[in-house]
Amino acid sequence: MTTDADIPAARPCVVCIPARNEAERLPRLLASLAAQDGISARAPLRVVVLANNCTDGTVAAVRDVEASGILAALALRLIDVTLAGPEAHVGTARRMALDAGADWLAAEAGPDGILLTTDADARLPADWVTANRRALRSADVVGGRLVIDDEGATDPELAALHGRIERYWSGVRRLEDILDPPPHDPAPRHGDHTGASLAVPAALYRAVGGLPPLPCGEDNALVGLLRAQGARLRHCPDVQVMVSARHQGRVSGGMATEMARRVRVRDGEAYLLPEAAHWQALILRRAALRRAFHLAPAARTAACARLGLGADDLAAVGACPNDIAFVERADRILESRSPPAPECPLDQALADLDALAFALRDAA
Repeated sequence: MTTDADIPAARPCVVCIPARNEAERLPRLLASLAAQDGISARAPLRVVVLANNCTDGTVAAVRDVEASGILAALALRLIDVTLAGPEAHVGTARRMALDAGADWLAAEAGPDGILLTTDADARLPADWVTANRRALRSADVVGGRLVIDDEGATDPELAALHGRIERYWSGVRRLEDILDPPPHDPAPRHGDHTGASLAVPAALYRAVGGLPPLPCGEDNALVGLLRAQGARLRHCPDVQVMVSARHQGRVSGGMATEMARRVRVRDGEAYLLPEAAHWQALILRRAALRRAFHLAPAARTAACARLGLGADDLAAVGACPNDIAFVERADRILESRSPPAPECPLDQALADLDALAFALRDAA
């Protein structure tokens, strides 16, 4: 339990939630927000819910739980909209929620506010807000770790698969720590920065033009914009969110799509992931770009030419405030010219990652 002494000086913040047909799960999320450490009816937590195209009574469910009094520690703004045609997707809804939150902060709290976003079917530990605030003391953007919420219906085979997949991504981060450790995102860290748990200062959000309203992947697109402007992204292990294990979701390509894939893998489908050598090459390429940024202009141009970046490419990269922005922009160009990553089955990928890490450490 977080004590008063552990709670950072409270920067004003607002939690922004897109919701579509979440009458069952959204009240549970709101209750977890009302139970956050350090808030009360006298010092409420701002929350924006953008209910879009709901047909299951989501808005009424929110009003009912609000009337019950259990949300007394929230200052809640519920926005009910109907999105039409190609705009009727989570990217538009999340952007509208975040924009409404930024407007609210600008009107009441000044320029130092924080935007947080999560998903309507998530569950949050009581220290989620304070952990995000704390992590932002030494970062510009914070991604929270996704913990799969089986809601008491544990499937041992699926749980084992979840663990093996987590080991794979931990192995990728281990390679990064060996070859090019990020000083602003030290180990231990996770690898998640999705809409289920993101925190960013409102001023920085505005500076990059807001969240791209994409039908899928809007969260990663926002993080890409922020990093391209030099933002330090922190994958803080203290920031966690419980995400739904359901297989039928509201977004094609979202968490539910991944959960459905894992069920098929349990039932015999192969789970393919990029080979260890792909990650080694990518990390070394980004490390070389990072070193090139710190060279004198002529030496930088020569180093980038060896990596495949010409004068026109460097002109497109433009002036960068730091090496984070330079690597993000330059590597995006190189990645667009690279073939798809070779893939192999999960267990082979795990073995190769372990062997590669052992060899690199042995050679060091």
